[in-house]
Amino acid sequence: MPVLEGHWGSDLRMRDSRLGVCPEEPPGSPEWGPLRTPPVTCGGLSLTLELPALIRQLRAAWRARRGGPCAKEKKRGNTWVEAGKEAEEGKQDDENSRAHLEAKTRLYVGHADGLLGKRRGSYPPIDLRILKTSSLQSGDVESSTRRKMKHLLSFHRYTHTSRLLRGLAPRDSGSLHFLDDDYRGQAAHMLSRVGTWDFDIFVFDRLTNGNSLGTLMCHLFNIYDLIHHFQLDVVKLHRFFGTVQKDYHSQNPYHNAIHAADVTQAMFCYLKEPKLADQLTPLDVFLGLVAAAAHDVDHPGVNQPFLIKTRHHLASLYQNASVLESHHWRSAVGMLRESGLLSHLPAEITRRIEQQLGSLILATDICRQNEFLLTFREHLDNQDLDLREPSHRHFILQIALKCADVCNPCREWDLSRQWGERVCEEFHQQGELEKKFDLEVSPQCDRQLDSVPAIQSGFISCIAEPLFDEWNRFTHPSPLSQTMLEHLHKNKARWSCLLKLPPEEQTFSCAERPEAQKRDGKNIP
Repeated sequence: MPVLEGHWGSDLRMRDSRLGVCPEEPPGSPEWGPLRTPPVTCGGLSLTLELPALIRQLRAAWRARRGGPCAKEKKRGNTWVEAGKEAEEGKQDDENSRAHLEAKTRLYVGHADGLLGKRRGSYPPIDLRILKTSSLQSGDVESSTRRKMKHLLSFHRYTHTSRLLRGLAPRDSGSLHFLDDDYRGQAAHMLSRVGTWDFDIFVFDRLTNGNSLGTLMCHLFNIYDLIHHFQLDVVKLHRFFGTVQKDYHSQNPYHNAIHAADVTQAMFCYLKEPKLADQLTPLDVFLGLVAAAAHDVDHPGVNQPFLIKTRHHLASLYQNASVLESHHWRSAVGMLRESGLLSHLPAEITRRIEQQLGSLILATDICRQNEFLLTFREHLDNQDLDLREPSHRHFILQIALKCADVCNPCREWDLSRQWGERVCEEFHQQGELEKKFDLEVSPQCDRQLDSVPAIQSGFISCIAEPLFDEWNRFTHPSPLSQTMLEHLHKNKARWSCLLKLPPEEQTFSCAERPEAQKRDGKNIP
């Protein structure tokens, strides 16, 4: 290794001393010169050594007393070794130390350079030495370190994968491939069909290793060129998407990041509707996609009545009105500010974006369903919707987000059924929690009384069907709306079919029981 001189050499020695390497200056280095100490004694010890050798011995004695990682084994006594012998050992130590330092430096710099090509902005490179550290004694500290490393690895895998999904080749031939070629190819193929209604978000989530929401949002922002239009910082954008996805709770059967990704994909399909697409501004698209992604962020897995009767602090904070939706909105605004995604925009525009984002998310409150439905129906009856007006476009975005939020019954049966079972499981878990604490069980939350087919049949009849009938009127003629209504009616019939079976057999679909499809001489679809 070449001799390190000047400012950089000093910095490197300081850094390596912190890393556990103990570099020692060679006796003849230019920094020290031929200085020698006079023959003096201290405490009966002869100090007839060159200054560098003396400093080395002082270091060694100090480390031996502290038991440091670089301390050398020395005999205890009142005398030091002779100067000549120490000088020879010092030279040997210098050579070993420099070789060790060179190897360490090469590992550190080489590894950092390899990762800098795969990370974005100021995210720190991963130091593999942390993974190999064996000095951790506390299980809590070790598990915490592993969690941090897993998060960093996930981020690098995600950014690397997102580049590939956007058709960007790796920056260097030696890059690490965290996902094999088959999975990357399948995920990219799915993204090429992201605007189709039969998009399977469960498969996509597996192909992206649980990063369906962030990957989908990055892809959609690129489709609409929102990054260039709003001059967004890519690092801040990834930070925002990552925070949103992380703040969904995976233990929730239904209200999790996969649901948010599903709603976002549906919202994208609605934004493409011919009657709407030509009138939307980039700001409308930005608001629609971000609201869809964050509309249920940090959902606790229980509904508003549960929060109210347990006197949860969120119920008190929002005065028992749109409690969850208000919390989702405030959480989304907090993440926007934390990421600094919009910090480059004028304060007035940022405030307007935050308010309109809240207006969209608050519209998903199921308690306000009739309010929005009646207003929507009134506009359609009067034929007075003018999408050139910002207020009318915003209202349609509210309706579109409401439709995307409850579009599960409009999916193909296999997908619709999975979502139906998931949301009912979340209801039933809440009911079990209410029983555990001697609370009144909320409607549709009793596992013994409220079956999945019963809940789904009621939901389709009371909520989904009236809303999508009006949406079909607005988008007519729309092949997508027609497809959704067809799936809705078929799924409603299937749930009704299951409802007529004994409770223990309601887990089987009508398609799996041909004899159950015929009722009154008719074939149930």
